[in-house]
Amino acid sequence: LLGLADRAGENDALTHSAVFALIEIAEPKRTRLGLASASPRTQRAALIALDQMDNGSLKPSDVIAFLNSSDEHLRSAANWVLGHHLEWGGELAGWFRERLGAPNSDSAHREQLHSQFRILTRAEAGQQLLADAVMQPGFQTDTRIAALNAIADTGLKQPPAIWKQALLSALETTESQPSSSAGTHPIDAETGPLKAAVRAARNFNGDASIQSVLLALARKAELPAELRLDALAGLPGGAALGAAEFGFLRANLDPAKPVMMRESSASALARAKLDSEQLLALADSVKAAGPLEVTKLLGAFEHSTSETVGLRLVAALDGSKSRSSLRVDLLKPLLEKFPAAVQEQGTALLAKLNANLEKQKAHLEELLTSLPKGDIRRGQAIFNSPKTACAACHKIGYVGGNVGPDLTRISEARTERDLLESIVYPSASFVRSYEPMIVATKSGEEHSGVLRRDAADEVLLATGPNTCPSCHRDWTNSCPARNCRTC
Repeated sequence: LLGLADRAGENDALTHSAVFALIEIAEPKRTRLGLASASPRTQRAALIALDQMDNGSLKPSDVIAFLNSSDEHLRSAANWVLGHHLEWGGELAGWFRERLGAPNSDSAHREQLHSQFRILTRAEAGQQLLADAVMQPGFQTDTRIAALNAIADTGLKQPPAIWKQALLSALETTESQPSSSAGTHPIDAETGPLKAAVRAARNFNGDASIQSVLLALARKAELPAELRLDALAGLPGGAALGAAEFGFLRANLDPAKPVMMRESSASALARAKLDSEQLLALADSVKAAGPLEVTKLLGAFEHSTSETVGLRLVAALDGSKSRSSLRVDLLKPLLEKFPAAVQEQGTALLAKLNANLEKQKAHLEELLTSLPKGDIRRGQAIFNSPKTACAACHKIGYVGGNVGPDLTRISEARTERDLLESIVYPSASFVRSYEPMIVATKSGEEHSGVLRRDAADEVLLATGPNTCPSCHRDWTNSCPARNCRTC
């Protein structure tokens, strides 16, 4: 069978059959002989079979020998095997440290090592290495960033104390720097360690010392607005906002701002604890908010029962340019928390929204008969435009994000009317498995997004194009994931 895997060449089906047979036969001693073969194909077959068979007894040393193989398929298989053995992190920490600290290491080799940082997040020795990569000299900047990203993505219920120390070191390095001159920034906000550290800080957003540093960063006007927004997004739900931070977030709801900045601002405001004066001011912003932000902003009003605030909100929604995108099933339970006067005005608004449904249907039918033939090039330009930011969440071919449905073959799965409705009235319906969900934690925070993983130990949400917080099951209430349509 090992010889068959070698002779199979590019015949993937035959290679798969040989490997599967090796797994079924389950003779690790004889299969292990393939690791010493001169043929990369034989080595690959033996490596995968030993990894997948019962009692294969594969060791880290068996795998790392192939990580630098000149054969792409063997190298890829070794990386795949290594990537799902988190229990090897402690044993391999020294091996990683030696190679990452080498003064003559090349960036391509480091990038390969960085892709495996996930296995270092569970064992104490691996956790220490990630912290050292952030704090200690001798590591390249790209390694420091990769370590911070690994910390951000770990989803541990109780991150180690050494990681908090590393994050404070990374955050305070720039926070303590003197202000830069106008028009310049002390760090590269897109690829620099500070951006990665701000992202990782969300795993510690209940910690007072980290919260203090994030607020200090958010107040540094010389930093890029995107980074300051990330810092505010890292604050825990229910955190109070000062006048400066609140004003900064409101300013970034401006329709002229990029979509990503508006979305980040709306999310931060929805999670914050705002006083009545701030809610009144935010209601004015709701009136001008776009359809992507207006639903998020409603979350900021969930805990208010003020009649004045409620009336201002209803008036703003009634006059909103995005009124047609409001959903009755989301708005009705929100308005029911307010006094009778607000509910009375709200009932009138809900009636208008219900009447709008029939108007929307008629509008779609009219558009279907009157629209000219589409221009594929113009459509591609709009899809890839930073102003519309469609590609931030959706993918066509190999380009785009994965928060929303893949649109590569959307015309084969949806009718012309469905596609038109999704463009003109984007909140009218949702693709199955992409419905917005809310996760409520025991600490009182709520995260809204698209469910990415609903596992026994954690719930993973995509809350934005570049944001995917992980909530450990023990953090959540008894009903952790709720559909926004029924909450």
